[in-house]
Amino acid sequence: MNTLEKAKAAKQASFKLASLDDKTKTAVILRVAGLMKERESFILAENQKDLDKAKTENISDVLYKRLVLTSEKIDGMITSLKEVAQLPDPVGHVSVRRELDDDLILEKVSVPIGVIGIIFESRPDALVQISSLCIKSGNAAILKGGREAQFSNRALYGIFVDAMAEINSLFNNCLQLVESREDIGELLSMDDYVDLMIPRGSNDLVKYIQSNTRIPVLGHADGICHVYIDKDADLEMAVNVSVDAKCQYPAVCNAMETLLVHRDVAGDVLPALADAYAPKGVELRGDSATCQIIRAVPATDADWKTEYNDLILSIRVVESLEEAIDHINTFGSHHTDAIVSKSAHACAIFLATVDSSSALVNCSTRFADGFRYGLGAEVGISTNKIHARGPVGLEGLLIYKYRLVGNGNIVSDYASGNRKFTHRDVL
Repeated sequence: MNTLEKAKAAKQASFKLASLDDKTKTAVILRVAGLMKERESFILAENQKDLDKAKTENISDVLYKRLVLTSEKIDGMITSLKEVAQLPDPVGHVSVRRELDDDLILEKVSVPIGVIGIIFESRPDALVQISSLCIKSGNAAILKGGREAQFSNRALYGIFVDAMAEINSLFNNCLQLVESREDIGELLSMDDYVDLMIPRGSNDLVKYIQSNTRIPVLGHADGICHVYIDKDADLEMAVNVSVDAKCQYPAVCNAMETLLVHRDVAGDVLPALADAYAPKGVELRGDSATCQIIRAVPATDADWKTEYNDLILSIRVVESLEEAIDHINTFGSHHTDAIVSKSAHACAIFLATVDSSSALVNCSTRFADGFRYGLGAEVGISTNKIHARGPVGLEGLLIYKYRLVGNGNIVSDYASGNRKFTHRDVL
């Protein structure tokens, strides 16, 4: 099938998926988990083909790290699948039940969005997360992975196809895989068949998709995350949180890119941090106040706006909590930002006024993740302010419909005053 045929097939499949019960959807996800374990050596062999090819094409270190699969990563994907399988079925949840009259009942009910188009770079584990969440939420999906992960994506996609075929024929065509660069342009034009686009990849990719489609786009272009060390911070905690936020996995969107430190504690915490970062190979770029305390490369204005995805950290000394918040809201990407402080008052102000999809207190920015938030997995992280925000799990793949059940009711009776609305919530 060409891309248009795949989109049409996914649209038709989405109507059937919406009626599937949770037991059937869960069975598919668990079967995928079982097949992934059975085919681990095959998955790793296909991934090695991608890695060998990547070495000849000189892709960036960031993309290469995201491309690598290991036995541990496969185990993590299997755990994620089992987490998704155990989540309550989100479809059909009634959030409002309202009596408009004694024989006229209105309900607001969660339903799948329909067809989700997902374009992602390098990370083959994204295919597993996205596909499992789409199945659980009753959505069809069109998957476009990067060519650098072609063999890995085919192997993982094949597992989903085989699992669905084993469980129920109603899953036919609900997941589609497209592979060429030309497919992206076609997919972005298919607003008749695709209901939501979710890009996962570089800033350039996300911005390109946002600018070249009429389909609603859920996602974020930048991951410029901050940690602010307050004047009332526990300094040992501040060092531990800051090191984890930068170094635990620097090539991802929730890794810290800028560290803000209150002037009152900068003289103590910055040398300790420099010592902690040195053996990990972190390059420090600091403002003038930072460079007076520790050895650092002088930061430029561009550093405050840069997502490094690497072992590079920009540092600024601030005079107050308010200055830190102003810096975050000005230069940040509204993704994930954290404060380290023992002051409940400072933490409350930070949580209330930092305009980010995740605001954290006394913990690493790396916690901003669907799996760690207990969502089972995520289709991505959104900095949007409508529909879904933050790590997007099942709830972000749902919309709602109103269902109204009456008994021959007509508006004329209410317009004339012969009958009156009761508007009484009964849920």
